[in-house]
Amino acid sequence: MGRATMQDVALRAGVSRALVSLVMRNSPRVSPQRRAAVFAAATELGYRPHAMARQLASRDSTVLGVLVSDLHNQFFADLVDGVDQAAHEQGFSLLLQTGQRRAAREEQVIDTLLSFSPAGLVLLGPVVATRIMAAAARQSPVIAVTRSCRHPDIDTVTDDSEAGARLAVAHLAGLGHRRIAHLDGGNGAQAALRRRGYRAAMAEAGLAPLIVRSEYTETGGVLGARALLSSAPETTAVFCSNDLNAVGAIAELEDHGLQVPADMSVVGYDNTALAALRHVSLTTLHQPRHEMGRLAVELLLDRIRGNRDTVARLQLEPTLVVRKTTAAPRSAATAAARAVDGAATSPKREVSA
Repeated sequence: MGRATMQDVALRAGVSRALVSLVMRNSPRVSPQRRAAVFAAATELGYRPHAMARQLASRDSTVLGVLVSDLHNQFFADLVDGVDQAAHEQGFSLLLQTGQRRAAREEQVIDTLLSFSPAGLVLLGPVVATRIMAAAARQSPVIAVTRSCRHPDIDTVTDDSEAGARLAVAHLAGLGHRRIAHLDGGNGAQAALRRRGYRAAMAEAGLAPLIVRSEYTETGGVLGARALLSSAPETTAVFCSNDLNAVGAIAELEDHGLQVPADMSVVGYDNTALAALRHVSLTTLHQPRHEMGRLAVELLLDRIRGNRDTVARLQLEPTLVVRKTTAAPRSAATAAARAVDGAATSPKREVSA
């Protein structure tokens, strides 16, 4: 036997299909006797209402579409946890898909989510063009998390990534490092702001920037560290675009016989559970991921419910978490010599991973 349908329930209860639909929508226009007969038939047949069909038939959807940039990154799992908790408390369910960090895939996912007529969209770390998000916002309220955006129809929740990058450089420079590289996040959300903060902090410290093109993945960290060691082996510290990137970089450094932090200090970004593992113990920038997810839902529901019609721009401050992957350069004398050389003679370089 196939799955029982609403028509099967109607035939068993001896009522019309329309009446069964009213019962399933908890309509008050059905007598207690007929309601009981419908429920009895549904139980006997093992009928379960099609939740999505009910959503499509209703003007008041209780489903939020969620786009997740990367399911392999613990950072996004923590964001989803905050989104899910806040949505559940407000009686909403989630329809979740991933864009796999690719703009073309994200555009397809957004179209798919919109086809289910969600109450709103939560985009976690999107890399898709702003015009695509704006087009979606004309059909359903949209909020982007960890993605800065100036469009008046798109709400955002971010951390101050530029400030976070400044904290990373200040920490490393304060330890005495003068050759500080940055493995960047490529086209990822907030990557440009982290590059800007890194450049600004290096300039303020009188140091020459060294940016290695990379991405928000472990593989990106491996390839970025490999390129760095090939092009600038004198580097003593590296600020990585996120924790996954940092873990990949550390693995590559150790494969080359370098010790972290004795030979190379490493700073990540996000402060995921991965960074806190005892054998990793990564110095990193903390983003309040769970809180960001919760706040995104609260802001989105405010717009859905008509409590506001102005754009919301919420920015949270990152904090530095110092663990065991950063220390002073191995030789103070060497560090001092590098400081003079780095400030006076080092050219600006960008290396492709």
